[in-house]
Amino acid sequence: MNKQPLLILSVSFILGILFQDKVVLVKTVVHGVGVVCSILLILICFHSYLLHKTKTVLLMLLLFGAGIVLHFYNTSSPVDKLLVKKHETVLFKISQKLNSSEKYRKYEGIAQAGNACFNSIFYVSKDRKEFDFIHYYKAEVYITKPQIPSYDFQFDYAQYLKRKHIDYQVYLSKVIISAERNDLTWADQLRQYRFEVLNKIDKTEISEKTKEFLKGIILADRTEIDADTVRDFNKSGLVHFLAISGTHIVVVFGMFYFFLIRFVPLQFRKYAVTFSLIFIWLFAAFIGLGNSVLRSCIMLSVYFIFVLLQRKPDLLHSLALSAFFILIGDTQQLFDVGFQLSFLAVLGIYWLNQPLLKYFPKQDNYIKKLLFNTITISLSAQLATLPLVLYYFHQFSLISIIANFVIVPFSELIIIFSFLITVLISFGIDFELINGIYDGIIQFLLKVIHWFAEVDVLFFENIPMNGIEVMSLAIFVYLLRAAILKFNMKNTMGLMMAVLLFLMIRSGITAFENQKEEILVHHFNRNKIFSVKNGARVCFWISDMKNKTKILQYIVNPYCASRRVDHFEIKTLSPSIQKVVFRNKIYDLK
Repeated sequence: MNKQPLLILSVSFILGILFQDKVVLVKTVVHGVGVVCSILLILICFHSYLLHKTKTVLLMLLLFGAGIVLHFYNTSSPVDKLLVKKHETVLFKISQKLNSSEKYRKYEGIAQAGNACFNSIFYVSKDRKEFDFIHYYKAEVYITKPQIPSYDFQFDYAQYLKRKHIDYQVYLSKVIISAERNDLTWADQLRQYRFEVLNKIDKTEISEKTKEFLKGIILADRTEIDADTVRDFNKSGLVHFLAISGTHIVVVFGMFYFFLIRFVPLQFRKYAVTFSLIFIWLFAAFIGLGNSVLRSCIMLSVYFIFVLLQRKPDLLHSLALSAFFILIGDTQQLFDVGFQLSFLAVLGIYWLNQPLLKYFPKQDNYIKKLLFNTITISLSAQLATLPLVLYYFHQFSLISIIANFVIVPFSELIIIFSFLITVLISFGIDFELINGIYDGIIQFLLKVIHWFAEVDVLFFENIPMNGIEVMSLAIFVYLLRAAILKFNMKNTMGLMMAVLLFLMIRSGITAFENQKEEILVHHFNRNKIFSVKNGARVCFWISDMKNKTKILQYIVNPYCASRRVDHFEIKTLSPSIQKVVFRNKIYDLK
């Protein structure tokens, strides 16, 4: 507690959130927890009468209880009591654009139907004009609640939306009218300006893929990026390069700081850090304050505040404060995959980067320092996040290690070039030569990434992984530091025991799962799917082979990963079939 008080308290706070999410205490009990927290706070205020260990325990209990109370109020939604008709005329405004599908553009916003006001996802046909942030819209719509999945292996989209405080899905049939808003906030104005910059990028004379890359790497807009490019980044393990992360924020901070110390008068140079921090917060607000962006800005701010106060900076203090600020604002962020991977990557860098650097030659110049640190930071982050990546996505490519070594060292230059291009475009300055050079570089980069993604021999999918296996694999990553620092018999044996524990748990769970037989009827849109699992093999009968790719993505692969199936087979089922008789039992396919 003396060394890392903020980290321990933040862990206590997180445990309180998890406890409330799993146990779901009722309102009366939560009020009781709130009273206990108030008593603990009063006791802690009289700290001179308390022993140090007693105070520590009381602080941990206080943060644990605070997590319970805050999460209760974050999950209590008055919208559940609203009566909303399926067919309504609603008034709505847009707050965020989401990733588009083949048929629809998707937006997040607030709708009003009669006296009911609720958050929703809006599905708008792609043949309609894009919505902006400075208008109200009125439309005839079809309103649905997100459906709970039929089986445990399917992604729970309803729960995902609930954690984002979104209650309904709204499909627009006819837009009646739009009117300019007179209640714009500064956030709305920033969103609108970003929307206008994105439109300016669309009008430039560069290729479509380069435009989408530029919008993603600088403006955090991947809503229109094509599926093939997303697949390439995912399979090559470079999706973090496209998403706005700590690297982007540090590079932007460094650029602004570089220009300040060289072009402002000498008497203002001592304020360069402060102005640079203000700039990155403005930039973060401009691109939407996502989890990784917010975490990076808070950590960078805390780090330099320690420097300005002439205190020794501490990475874990910065990380703990970042988690506190984000989770106090919304405890549901804890369950966001991006939040978890972002914080785990930073912990991995803290835990493994310096030990790994000892195996590289001395970094006696800038090039060596940049190259070696890039490799070790990338490897540390990948090792730390691997258990969660396997748990959530059930896939991994060994080529991603090589791809990161090749691409990441050039990431800073690409981010700087992309940022400067975006600034020029936003001010309406269009240099064809510069745009052409940038287009050529990005096209070459995308081809290299595509080449890495095509190395299928090193790509593994449908990798089963449950919570217990994640914990045992995390123990291995934890013990890895000691083995890297000092490769002796004791540390090696600890590492081998962790591997053995993981293999024993995995083998036991797989053997248990392979003893089961399972017969299921799946529904994907209008497709009828019948599956029979016997041991480690499963056969799927599909009524519409035209949607085979999507059925593989959303039904077959998740099922195989969940049920630890080694081999699957797909056969055709006639669309006219209404029922199936199997082992004297009738299965309805309607």
